[in-house]
Amino acid sequence: QVQLVESGGGLVQAGGSLRLSCAASGGTFSTYRMGWFRQAPGKEREFVANITWTGGITNYADSVKGRFTISRDNAKKTVYLQMNSLKPEDTGVYYCAARPLTRLTYEYWGQGTQVTVSS
Repeated sequence: QVQLVESGGGLVQAGGSLRLSCAASGGTFSTYRMGWFRQAPGKEREFVANITWTGGITNYADSVKGRFTISRDNAKKTVYLQMNSLKPEDTGVYYCAARPLTRLTYEYWGQGTQVTVSS
């Protein structure tokens, strides 16, 4: 069983930056594809970014390309999301998730961390 704990959320002004972290315990972190998702009030959860287990391939939602960067440190069992040039529409609860190599879906989810961007 994998446990994921997000941190680093908070309140920031538009144009500012935040760095989210997601620490994993249990399981074999280095073999999981890791992803970040977010859910704005009244909206469905949406994909933000993901990264392969080696860190060699990353993918981003169009809305965050050029502003957000996902990275991972397998030795620390942690995945990061650096968020720059934040906009009010980036507000929401951010979740990290883990997808085992043998699965097509994200199987493990964190509890989420709130990000609020004021205009």
